[in-house]
Amino acid sequence: MIVKKIIEKIEGETELDFTFRNKRIEDIKINYGFSRGIENILINKSAMDALVITPRVCGICNHAHLIASVKALENGYLKAGIEARLTEKAKDIREFTLTCELIQNHIKWLYLTIIPQLEKITLTKTNENHALKASYLASTITKALAIFAGQWPHSSYAIPFGVTCDPTYVDIIQAENIIDETIKFFEQIVIGMKLDKILEISSVVELPKIGGDFGRVIQLLISNNMTDIGKSHSRFIVFGDSSLFKKGKSIPTQISNVDIRFIKEHSHLNTVAKDIVYKNKHYEVGSLARGMINKQPIIKNLHKRYKDSFLTRIFARVYEIGILLNHSKKLLSNLDINQPSCSFNSNIKIDNFNGVGIVEAARGSLIHKTKVENGLIKEYKIIVPTQWNLSQGDKNEQGVAIKAMIGLKDIEKATFVFRSFDVCSVCIIK
Repeated sequence: MIVKKIIEKIEGETELDFTFRNKRIEDIKINYGFSRGIENILINKSAMDALVITPRVCGICNHAHLIASVKALENGYLKAGIEARLTEKAKDIREFTLTCELIQNHIKWLYLTIIPQLEKITLTKTNENHALKASYLASTITKALAIFAGQWPHSSYAIPFGVTCDPTYVDIIQAENIIDETIKFFEQIVIGMKLDKILEISSVVELPKIGGDFGRVIQLLISNNMTDIGKSHSRFIVFGDSSLFKKGKSIPTQISNVDIRFIKEHSHLNTVAKDIVYKNKHYEVGSLARGMINKQPIIKNLHKRYKDSFLTRIFARVYEIGILLNHSKKLLSNLDINQPSCSFNSNIKIDNFNGVGIVEAARGSLIHKTKVENGLIKEYKIIVPTQWNLSQGDKNEQGVAIKAMIGLKDIEKATFVFRSFDVCSVCIIK
């Protein structure tokens, strides 16, 4: 039996075709119906145009696309012989704004996707206004981002080897106040405990300490026997590194180095999406991958007990909000406004180069590749996190999300597992 399911409450549109055998899901086909052609739009445009066009790939992770794009230009310039560097000031500002975007991504996913469907499945509907909570925290943290980026979404303040803003001490104080307000909401509403206390948790036996809406999510998953569903290959990979995240791969707990030369793309006839594999194996990207690569004690302990299950994946992403909030305060306190905002001489022109830019977006590793000839883009390729997690797979190995859904009896639970990867088909159909 084949059942088609249109997945709502995601970025874009996605169709799942479920094949059942003996009342269990035997196979799933993931279909993305159309392409927007942004990679083709960039062809024959000026290299700098990518900084304006690529943030339009997505209205949720637009900032990540901007940073990946500018890093691709910087990488190309450096390989072409340009002697320039990014100041610590510019580096910290970029990392702070990207951190803010990750936080607002995570919180909206929790309140607009995970909690509503969990209540539906477990028949525990409340009168809580989840949309209001998501909007409040997301809009608050975005105000801090906008102090430096000027606007959100679709800002273009990052330029090769710098940023266009020049913040004052007043700007930093204002941003610090906004972060403190966000932390207060996170503590009181989301986790029901102090930020430093949740970051100290290292074992599954301490999960009952967590309160708030997140604590309720954990208890609903446990009480409804949903802790072990959603297991996949238990392989994790991270390509974007920063002062917070490390790059590497984990199989399942052994960490080793990665090289983008081993990434391969495979096209499928029935969808505009591509399979993305590393050394011909499927890997999960995102918060769980970052937690495993960074050897976060609680994530390692959860994985030891529940593997790469639904519970582990959800916990990793909400837990990462706390890590990001704590990191954002450190970035602001270390910001040296006396350094230059940009170190690039705009009079220098490089017309021929190839560059690669990589960042960690909310859903995982985001990679931009550009090839420029005579100042114009001749090729532009974007590998997005959803392509890693939602690869179709082949006869040798199923994709990550598909593997996580195989064997379930209930389509609602299967689509819930699907949403735990936070699908963004807008990025897929770039």
